[in-house]
Amino acid sequence: MGSETKINCIITGAGGFVGQALASALLEDPLLTKLTLTDVFEPSPPKSKVESKVEIRCLKADLTSLETCQSTFTPDLNLIYILHGIMSGAAEANFELGLRVNLDSTRQILDILRQTNPGVKVIYPSSLAVYGPPATPTTKITELNAPVPGSSYGAQKHICETLLDDYSRRGFLDGRTCRLPTVTVRPGKPTGAASSFASGIFREPLSGEKAILPVSKELEIWICSPRTVIRNLLKAKDIPKEKFPGSRIVNIPGITVTVKEMLDALKAVGGDEALSLVEEKRDETTEKIILSWPTRLDISRAKELGFAEDGPLEQTLQEYIKDYGTKK
Repeated sequence: MGSETKINCIITGAGGFVGQALASALLEDPLLTKLTLTDVFEPSPPKSKVESKVEIRCLKADLTSLETCQSTFTPDLNLIYILHGIMSGAAEANFELGLRVNLDSTRQILDILRQTNPGVKVIYPSSLAVYGPPATPTTKITELNAPVPGSSYGAQKHICETLLDDYSRRGFLDGRTCRLPTVTVRPGKPTGAASSFASGIFREPLSGEKAILPVSKELEIWICSPRTVIRNLLKAKDIPKEKFPGSRIVNIPGITVTVKEMLDALKAVGGDEALSLVEEKRDETTEKIILSWPTRLDISRAKELGFAEDGPLEQTLQEYIKDYGTKK
């Protein structure tokens, strides 16, 4: 944003933990004057660490409805975060719903914005699911690798990335696509994502509850902590558009871990008691989706743009306990 431009922001999918954490972080920006949060249910007002006079609206909104989108995305908005969506496993299980929410509603929003808010800044969190499996397990994937999605979710995200890139090229919008790693540890209830286990095997045992591990311990996964993801979603809004001479797509930093290393970290933080609550129960559908994702991404472009790198897994677990606590 410009150095003194007042911010009027909307976050879709704001009822989820990323939306709530992002909203809370935005409240610390002295330039923020208005904040609108939408979801399929009325989102909770974000918690603020500072005294805030920001005007906050929390709306229940069906963003597959053209009329709703037209009334929600008003011309005075100047910062858009598109976080809503049907996650990977759920989008694979219900193709029509995934198509309607992940693709149709997103295109509808982009088209309304380019007509009513030309040039508005749009931050679009995408996913490593757009890529498909690497040529070899050690292959590093860059933004220039051709996406070959191995899931409907990945295909839908890739289509939206391409639209936002083209709308930005034409000057309709000022887009920034952040290809996120799997966010670990997510607080709250399990999601419809195939990667939901990557949070569940920490979150539930640390609260004294059982968790299911549906994949092999040898499986690798590209992950990132909640704090780093929020830090980088905030960073995306502050990078001048001149820093994006070509594509607006960036691989957001993460780390590569095996499931065994995740379990080792759980034991280090929660002890044998927590580890004993993880039950191995292979699910071929889940494992197939996860195996279609790359595990090593080149983050050189992200580092050049000033995005933050992630820390070690045990640090992430300590941060999770500090930020969200446990039920024990």
